[in-house]
Amino acid sequence: MPQKHLITAALLYANGPAHIGHLAGCYIPADIYARYLRSKGDEVLFVTGSDEHGVPITIKAEKEGITPQEVVDKYHKIIKNTFENFGISPDIYSRTSNPVHHQTSQDFFKTLFDNGKFTEETTEQYYDPKANKFLADRYIIGTCPKCGNDKAYGDQCERCGSTLSPDELINPHSALSGEKPIKKETKNWYLPLDKIQDSFLNSYISSHSHWKSNVFGQASSWLKEGLKPRAMTRDLDWGIKLPLPNTEGKVLYVWFDAPIGYISMTKEYFEKHSDKAYLEKYNVGIRKPRKDALLGKKAKDFWNNAKLTHFIGKDNIVFHSLIFPAMCHEHGDYKVADEIPANEFLNLEGEKISTSRNWAVWAHEYLEDFPNQQDALRYFLTSNAPENKDNNFTWKDFQTANNSELVGILGNFVNRVLVLTEKYYEGKVPTPTSNYDQNYFAGIINNCKEKTSDLLENFKFRDALAQAMELARFGNKFLADSEPWKLIKTDPEKTKDIIFASLQITSALVNLIEPFMPFSAEKLAKMLNIDKSSWVNNSHLNLDHQLGKPELLFSKIEDETIDFQIQKLKNSKANMIQTIENKLTEEVLEKVLPAQKPNISFDDFIKMDIRIGTILEAEKVEKADKLLKLKIDTGIDIRTVVSGIALHHKPEEIIGKQVSILLNLEPRKIKGIESQGMILMAEDADGKLDFVKPNSTLKNGSEVR
Repeated sequence: MPQKHLITAALLYANGPAHIGHLAGCYIPADIYARYLRSKGDEVLFVTGSDEHGVPITIKAEKEGITPQEVVDKYHKIIKNTFENFGISPDIYSRTSNPVHHQTSQDFFKTLFDNGKFTEETTEQYYDPKANKFLADRYIIGTCPKCGNDKAYGDQCERCGSTLSPDELINPHSALSGEKPIKKETKNWYLPLDKIQDSFLNSYISSHSHWKSNVFGQASSWLKEGLKPRAMTRDLDWGIKLPLPNTEGKVLYVWFDAPIGYISMTKEYFEKHSDKAYLEKYNVGIRKPRKDALLGKKAKDFWNNAKLTHFIGKDNIVFHSLIFPAMCHEHGDYKVADEIPANEFLNLEGEKISTSRNWAVWAHEYLEDFPNQQDALRYFLTSNAPENKDNNFTWKDFQTANNSELVGILGNFVNRVLVLTEKYYEGKVPTPTSNYDQNYFAGIINNCKEKTSDLLENFKFRDALAQAMELARFGNKFLADSEPWKLIKTDPEKTKDIIFASLQITSALVNLIEPFMPFSAEKLAKMLNIDKSSWVNNSHLNLDHQLGKPELLFSKIEDETIDFQIQKLKNSKANMIQTIENKLTEEVLEKVLPAQKPNISFDDFIKMDIRIGTILEAEKVEKADKLLKLKIDTGIDIRTVVSGIALHHKPEEIIGKQVSILLNLEPRKIKGIESQGMILMAEDADGKLDFVKPNSTLKNGSEVR
């Protein structure tokens, strides 16, 4: 009996075009899975769309000097067209700005609110006094406490993938003004994840230990650390308005409303594809409220009776494995995910893909530069997919995969079979002899199909594609070893067996490659003169079947084409470096550093005895705000140094630090304390002082020269 499947792919932020990282992360895998299930005859609903309420949208709008609505209108259209042109086949591609989504999200929130699932908390949130705004997590930038990335956001570090909170950032500042934000009281509604962890999430995750290790591991790690209540509302202008009285200026947290998009888009699908007979069965006429309610029930029934699979990238694991399930469980009307096959990140030429640095291969630009070669990229992104660890895309590897595997193996096999059939049998399937081993070739084909199917069922798309290609490799080798172009002269009857077998392999490849390379499958079906849509359960070519005209299935990609793409990336990097240099120059001009001091001789320099020492004690000097009294182990003695660093360093924080100290500076009294040397400090353009210290621990007394 056909199974119902509801497949979702993460909603893509509509603040820029899609790039190859997006395609490899979840959209191509989701499409492969949906196409495979459809080929089995299962009932599939594949939903995805544009996420239009994230703070990245408003940041993009400010940068481009347009409204957030103009941003999402622009990029929603680009992304939707790009996916269509790549053969991504959702049954509905929608957007979170649609009224049905706003209503569904508000209803979802109101249900939780009415059932007492939220806690109201007045807390101190980051606020930019210069911009006169509360700052959403993405408007706060600082240093990641886990990897040291100084451009981490208040909700996530894009370098290491860690999910963060603004309070965890080191040296946070506002993305709006650059100023250090202050804390200001505001009221928000929190989902008590700590309580839901005990009542539901612990058992939910433990019952899904079969999930991919990155998903199960990350969810388990968060549970081990212990979940905390999370705010489901934000102080923003752009987003879905809070459906409560007296809450002006508050919207739903984007990670509350975005996954509800899967629900609203399911509902929208049934509204657009409503079955007239279904409505008449319940005596529904044109009365809209009754019709909406019934279609909402149909969407809910499908959601709860289908196998639910979320395709995402690893940066979305926590939200889909913990937060959205918590929301659905507390709501009570929607089941939680059965499967969450998340991929890792795809890098580009050894570096992390970065939209801000334009270090990306934009999907729509690829289509312009490689017309009609969508499947070449689909193939490489699947065969090189970051399923279990981060992987790397290089243009040279892409070229090799296309030329050696698609052109050299699959394309070469298909072309030779069809050309020989046309040459020897006028393009008709020949009748094999009585010696033809039907069971042997059928066994090879069926075994490959079964293995491919099993791998697809378990979300092992790389291996599934490799298995499908094994049949092409077998056919290519079989044809090369048999050499029918020679055998036709000495044994024309046996040649019929070879061509017949090769044609059956070719026809089986239509279904095998279709989930991965739909355009090539369509093209191959046309060359075989078969209806691909009816080729699911009958992939055997009948005797005397008239084939279509042979064509090249794939095209070779030349060095010049690849060199152009590599140079394009190099130009992007050069432009990025120039932009940074220009910015640094501007900063230097704005903050004038001291001019270089007069030259000294080498003899003057070597007179200075600079050693490495360790601070043993540190205390403030009375009635001197800037001075600290330090005791330093210099390796040759322990001496007292008075240093003017109190405004920059707390005494308790510098004990044990190694410093560079000038030993042979003539002692002098400062505030009645004899200072026996001077520690060396670096002063930036803002006047901040920091230690000049070694990268690693050195023996006290080591000379600096």
